[in-house]
Amino acid sequence: MTAVLTRLTKGRSLTERAARVTLITLGGYIMGQVVRLASNLILTRLLYPEAFGTMGIVLMVMIGLQMFSDVGLNASIMQSKRGDDPGFLDTAWTIQAMRGGILWLTATLLAYPLALFYNEPMLAWYMPVAALALVVTGFNPTRIQQAHRHLEAWRITVADLATQVIGIVIGVVLALLLNSVWALVVAGPLSAVAGLIIYNMSLPGHKNSLHWDKSSVTELVHFGRWILISTIAGFVTLQADKIILAKLIPLEVFGLYNIAFFLASFPFLMGHMVIGRVLIPVYRQSPPLASPQNYARLRQMRFAMTGALTVMVAMLAFGGVWLIDLMYDPRYASAGGIVVLIAISLMPNLIIMACDQAALANGDSKRFFVLTAARAALVVILMLAGLWYFGLIGAILGQGLANLVVYPVLVWLVRPYGAWDPLHDAFYLGIGAVIFVFGWWLNADAIAALASIGLM
Repeated sequence: MTAVLTRLTKGRSLTERAARVTLITLGGYIMGQVVRLASNLILTRLLYPEAFGTMGIVLMVMIGLQMFSDVGLNASIMQSKRGDDPGFLDTAWTIQAMRGGILWLTATLLAYPLALFYNEPMLAWYMPVAALALVVTGFNPTRIQQAHRHLEAWRITVADLATQVIGIVIGVVLALLLNSVWALVVAGPLSAVAGLIIYNMSLPGHKNSLHWDKSSVTELVHFGRWILISTIAGFVTLQADKIILAKLIPLEVFGLYNIAFFLASFPFLMGHMVIGRVLIPVYRQSPPLASPQNYARLRQMRFAMTGALTVMVAMLAFGGVWLIDLMYDPRYASAGGIVVLIAISLMPNLIIMACDQAALANGDSKRFFVLTAARAALVVILMLAGLWYFGLIGAILGQGLANLVVYPVLVWLVRPYGAWDPLHDAFYLGIGAVIFVFGWWLNADAIAALASIGLM
């Protein structure tokens, strides 16, 4: 045991460093989610369900703006041979800062039309204020990406956690003072300022300044053009539920959906964060086609990661209703069945989510786009079909079905890089089927109650 701990804390092999980064990232994420949950429980008692529905629309639009303008700066720095070159980093930082200002202006221009579309007049005021956070985060240092590039997780994890805690404290204090959606709106930009200060003070490395290097721009744009349209498709995949449901179900129910999504998506979001920080460097430094040892190492990593996430999904699928009843007041009781449905519908996503990063690690952003575009189209089509025939239940399950149907495209993407593992996928697909059936059986009454929710 002592030898294992020594290797995990001090080992310098790729496997040991990846394991260390994974553990640190998981620990930081879990601690952050515990803090977020405590904040959520406090805020749901200070505010009302409609407030979370309104803020859900604001966050959806801000995430959309970020993804619609994502030129792959993070992935570029992590995979490029010039990822430690000051000129390359400063050029990326300059583009990032310019992007933040453009995003704020776009959000301001969209505010009034969105208020009309969602029939929520205050969105015209909320959006310009909340979007100030995009300006601030545009100045975050590229030392963040460098830390990920070199699998140095503890500094960035501590900085992320400190930023999150400060942001939550700000939100709770403002909720006590304002008792309105404005508390959540204003907390975002203030939290972003806190994060900017913390990252600059705590992360070592190159200090950015404005710079424009044509060769760096060429590389960033060449790699990022397909990332841009991939993230647009990714936005549709990840946010289609909120775009559609915010318009078609009552705002109070949409607020319950956002509360449920916060809990049920915990395994998926945690896995996505670990993958983004660990697997691109691992695939870059240890390509599975290079040797059987590399392939075995990656299989071991994926089995362990998917297994841990599957346990979390099972806990939410079996106990989602109980968790809502335990932690929230009766106004939020209907969220229990939604938690169960979201958890079981995300299981196919957990099975396939890791290996697609092999394409990005090899600079193949074009083929990666094909996968994300196919997923986006299937999510929208199957979600709308499910919503039309089976209401909210069908809309949620349609998203999970889309991740199963797109599987052949995933195989086409990753096979050239030796990243397809049919044994892993078949094993966890079987486990997921068991979780689906048992979770539905345990919570059949709560799920059936969702059938009565009508569309507006």
